[in-house]
Amino acid sequence: MNQQKQAGHKEFRNLLRRHGLKATPQRLAVHEAMMRLGHASADMVVEEIGRESEVSVTVASVYNILSQLALLGIYHHRMSSNNKMYFDVNTFRHAHLYDCENNTYRDVLDGELMDLVHQHLGRKKFRGYTVEGIDIQIVVRPTRKRAVRQ
Repeated sequence: MNQQKQAGHKEFRNLLRRHGLKATPQRLAVHEAMMRLGHASADMVVEEIGRESEVSVTVASVYNILSQLALLGIYHHRMSSNNKMYFDVNTFRHAHLYDCENNTYRDVLDGELMDLVHQHLGRKKFRGYTVEGIDIQIVVRPTRKRAVRQ
């Protein structure tokens, strides 16, 4: 195992410990798969674990692990138009491109856009509501048919 991967494992284990969770083989396998995938549904994570790990997991257990990690703020989650929950390893402020044909997400790293939106909405008042966050999703459709990268 290379040094960067070892450091990532140690950091993730420490994060779990701070939240009172054990670093089970299943949690570690889910996290490793998510680090490779970036954005994924529980089904996709199970497939990735099956290809890259000896750990045995069910879709239900992976979904529960991902949901728990999202509730703790370790991952983010979002619902796609195909009614599947997708999870994101990047919890920093960013937007997403959502391909509505292939149900895939890509990060849009545009600090200027995010600053403008936050500055603008930061001055707005929504009667009866408190803004908890801003989630920008740009819905796109491929301009030509192409294979989806897995």
